[in-house]
Amino acid sequence: MVWNLDARIPVLSLPDAAGLRQALRAGPSAALLLPEGAPDIGGAVATARFQPFASHAVACACCGGRSPLAQALDRLFLERVRGTCPWFERVLALTETPDAAALLEGVLREDSVVTARFREDCGG
Repeated sequence: MVWNLDARIPVLSLPDAAGLRQALRAGPSAALLLPEGAPDIGGAVATARFQPFASHAVACACCGGRSPLAQALDRLFLERVRGTCPWFERVLALTETPDAAALLEGVLREDSVVTARFREDCGG
């Protein structure tokens, strides 16, 4: 028998708010990752927002050039481990455009800090 334990937090990308609400109702507890300007959605234990573009240069001293999406995932992770929000078992990300979905996929694959903490949830 093969055992595979992946303790990273699953991130599910959803293309619309209706699908996000449905996934949120289906449980288990979840945090939300929303683009700036998206309306608030109740029922999540935490919410982080991101801008869909890089705001600083690659060598920036404050963020090292990491994408706003990676920084938003960092904030969710830190809130979870510090206990400043209720525990959540997954992250639901609103990716309304193909560009936003590709950005999330890239961050989950290429940002080493994000990759250590989060994984793509392909199963929904």
